[in-house]
Amino acid sequence: MNSLIDRFRQDVDETRSGGSSDALERHQARGKMFVRDRIQALIDPGSPFLEIGALCAHEVYDSPLPCAGIVTGIGTIEDRIAVIVANDATVKGGTYHPLTVKKHLRAQEIAAENCLPCIYLVDSGGA
Repeated sequence: MNSLIDRFRQDVDETRSGGSSDALERHQARGKMFVRDRIQALIDPGSPFLEIGALCAHEVYDSPLPCAGIVTGIGTIEDRIAVIVANDATVKGGTYHPLTVKKHLRAQEIAAENCLPCIYLVDSGGA
């Protein structure tokens, strides 16, 4: 059981690292904030962010697609709980793939079912 938990944690850590090292360097050189930094800057200081679907698209496609290219979750903004959907431009330039769309739609569904606002942080090749 411990080995499964260790593997799970390793996979989650790996997907949370974002795109390739080259993509991360280019992103930083452009002076852009990384996706999780943008989310932390948006949510209330010290409040938690509950990420949803970190392993979506993990080992599904021929090439890596960490977190399906978007980070989704629930956070508190100005004392109000909200769903957050944020493109990770370090993953394939922030473009969408079939599982990205499914993950995005699931986040919207969670927001609608719970009467929560849904905030979009867009950073992609088409934005």
